[in-house]
Amino acid sequence: MKDILIKDTTILTMNEDREIIKDGEIAIEDNKISKIGEEVSGEAEKVIDGSGKVTIPGLINTHTHLSMTLFRGIADDMDLQKWLQEKIWPLESNLESADIHIGALLGSLEMIKSGTTCFADQYFFMDQVAEAVKESGIRASLSYGIIEENNAEKREEELAAGEELVKSYEGYANDRVKTMFGPHSTYTCSEECLKRVEELADKYDVGIHIHLAENEKEIEDVKNMHGKRPVKFLDSIDFLDSKVLAAHCTWLDDDEIEIIRERGVKPVHNPVSNMKLGSGVAPIPELLSKDIPVGLGTDGVASNNSFDILEEMKFAALLNKVKNKDPTVIPARKALEMATINGAKALGLEKEIGSLETGKKADITMVDLEKPHLKPLFDIESQLVYSSNGNDVETLIVDGNIIMENGELKTLDEEKIMKKSQKHGERLAKEIN
Repeated sequence: MKDILIKDTTILTMNEDREIIKDGEIAIEDNKISKIGEEVSGEAEKVIDGSGKVTIPGLINTHTHLSMTLFRGIADDMDLQKWLQEKIWPLESNLESADIHIGALLGSLEMIKSGTTCFADQYFFMDQVAEAVKESGIRASLSYGIIEENNAEKREEELAAGEELVKSYEGYANDRVKTMFGPHSTYTCSEECLKRVEELADKYDVGIHIHLAENEKEIEDVKNMHGKRPVKFLDSIDFLDSKVLAAHCTWLDDDEIEIIRERGVKPVHNPVSNMKLGSGVAPIPELLSKDIPVGLGTDGVASNNSFDILEEMKFAALLNKVKNKDPTVIPARKALEMATINGAKALGLEKEIGSLETGKKADITMVDLEKPHLKPLFDIESQLVYSSNGNDVETLIVDGNIIMENGELKTLDEEKIMKKSQKHGERLAKEIN
């Protein structure tokens, strides 16, 4: 007998052929999809009626800082460097482990309710984030944010913290937690630190999550520090390869795009954060044209205000259309790929998640189509990207477990988390006012 059977639903598989199955069914046994198609025979312990819904691969947020939910709305309408130096870094200096835990629970709650099943996170007190992932039932790739600013003593402490996370939490929570090393950037980590990170990532066979070429000031700062632009500097020290997850990549020249392609680096587009901080527009059509699997991220909500990946897909498509003065760049399907199969490739998980196929993990998002703003329906891919938002998500399955059904959370106490997060946020805000 099957554990779960989803019946009578439109399935956006995002498989190699990008197959769309109308009136399809999905069978789940243990934590995997056991069968998918127009008709799946046999009984199931749990049957989910998928009529009036589209069933898609669980959405993947490939760059964020989950616990920054506590900073939502506290530092808006500011330049990136002032935003960091005058607001964010002072706030972060007062963070305690309990803040990180409740912030991560709040972020997980928001992600679940808006359709995200997996995210890549870089921050502090990451053991608390791992615990929140375990409690919520979501999937994550976690990295400790290493910032040592060429301080030898701090370098050892930061590298040790990053290594401890990898040693302690790789495969945690029934293998829903993966780990990476997380050097913050080329301007907050020295050459020695970056080389050590690369060695450690090779030693433990895990990825690297780094901010890269986010704004023009970063380009100039790194050129002044190292005589090269960020991508070219990292390439010169043999840092770049297929295990590198590079957030933003907003300011790339043609040579750097080619370096990224040759080295197999996985860029992450964060359109809303880049717009809100005035950082610029990443050359996404150019990257995609070279078959580079660009992922999609929200960044932290302090620079986005939302974890809604459905909404992020729309911005990713529209921002590049207006930049290029071409409505054909980043069509709806490309935006969907960024949030699903490309995100899985960016995290090295494409054999497990990112598409709905037999044998893959059962990470599934179901979107309710019976809404005024989703009628009439002609093109399901366009409707998802241009008309839907996170509030349309009804049911979420991660690793074969139903963690939200008909909008009802199964793993987290929504009211309690919201109340506690308000108190923690207010305590932190007092420190900078």
